[in-house]
Amino acid sequence: MSVTKGLETYLVGGAVRDQLLGRRVRERDYVVIGATAEAMLSRGFLQVGKDFPVFLHPETKDEYALARTERKTAPGYHGFQVHAEPDVTLEQDLLRRDLTINALALDTDGSVIDPYGGLADLEARVLRHVSPAFGEDPVRILRLARFAARYADLDFRVADETLALMRTMVGAGEVDALVAERVWQEMSRALMEDRPSRFFEVLRECGALARLLPELERLWGVPQPEQWHPEIDTGVHVMMVVDMAASLSEDLEVRFAALCHDLGKGTTPADILPRHHGHEERGLGLVEAVCERFKIPSRCRELARITAGSHGLVHKVEELRAATILDLLERTDAIRRPTRFAQMLTACEADYRGRSGYEGRPYPQAERLQQLLSAVAALDVGAIARATSERRLIPERIRAARIAAIKGARRAAV
Repeated sequence: MSVTKGLETYLVGGAVRDQLLGRRVRERDYVVIGATAEAMLSRGFLQVGKDFPVFLHPETKDEYALARTERKTAPGYHGFQVHAEPDVTLEQDLLRRDLTINALALDTDGSVIDPYGGLADLEARVLRHVSPAFGEDPVRILRLARFAARYADLDFRVADETLALMRTMVGAGEVDALVAERVWQEMSRALMEDRPSRFFEVLRECGALARLLPELERLWGVPQPEQWHPEIDTGVHVMMVVDMAASLSEDLEVRFAALCHDLGKGTTPADILPRHHGHEERGLGLVEAVCERFKIPSRCRELARITAGSHGLVHKVEELRAATILDLLERTDAIRRPTRFAQMLTACEADYRGRSGYEGRPYPQAERLQQLLSAVAALDVGAIARATSERRLIPERIRAARIAAIKGARRAAV
């Protein structure tokens, strides 16, 4: 006998939304009406977590949650009191959800239950809050921005009243109560969407970006030379770069590096604008500050640092002396970590092509640097060391051999 037989269950949330949009359903979540935790356990369900009455189906591992209501009791993400009893109705459970398009349910006959206008908002491509309770949870701002990125190809917009509520939340300091790990969780998921720029644009529209990522926020309105950046505005450019990175790579590290590569331009002295001499070096400390604030994983942090500090040199590799190229390879640890170096080159390509009119242009710099790296890596440094009688001269001889290898590879490519 099915463990759900006799239970009043509804498919809810994202599964219903994506099914109606014709998208692949990633996971299925159900709400159970009129049941208790004891009844669920007696049927073989496995309880997960302590804060919410959520259970895993013993066979499918789908989540089944008891219908519940929530009441705000303290600032921040965790400040809620949960009420999950058999008397909670489906409509009450759906009312606590964030957006109308997520407050839809499907019964076992396939009929849609839509008490809050989610179907109309799906049709109109609108992201709208279900109730004023949206304003009690700052994570919902991040989730809404992430949905805007996920469905960017469908041109979803934020409802005016929802945007106004989000701005009120920011002004009240709700965003300041977000824990770093939760912000990174939503940001990293948004970066993995096809158009991650929408996430940051929505946060900027409601004022949350200035509170969470002031290093990124200050890039809007900062000019760049029109000769090289037809889009002029640095913030616009960085959003183009992030989206280009998303089209070039499935790696979170590459996409995060693209996001952070030009942070130094936000600190360029006004008297030298629109030029940005030294922005790579200035950006390193800003990248580090962002990574510390949100406890960014080391792989993302490392790639963001080397990309921010070296993308200018990568772009003009053909103009560099062989010794400077070797310095670049050594500073980025390319010889020992060629895979990470390749990721950096992809982020640099996104930077180059993330400009108005440059989207379809080739980026031969990446291939050239890979060729030069291969020439350097092919050297037998052990043999060089053994052939050097004075140990103190070994580093000098290895460096000379590597520079010669780069020069030889350049000549061969002509």
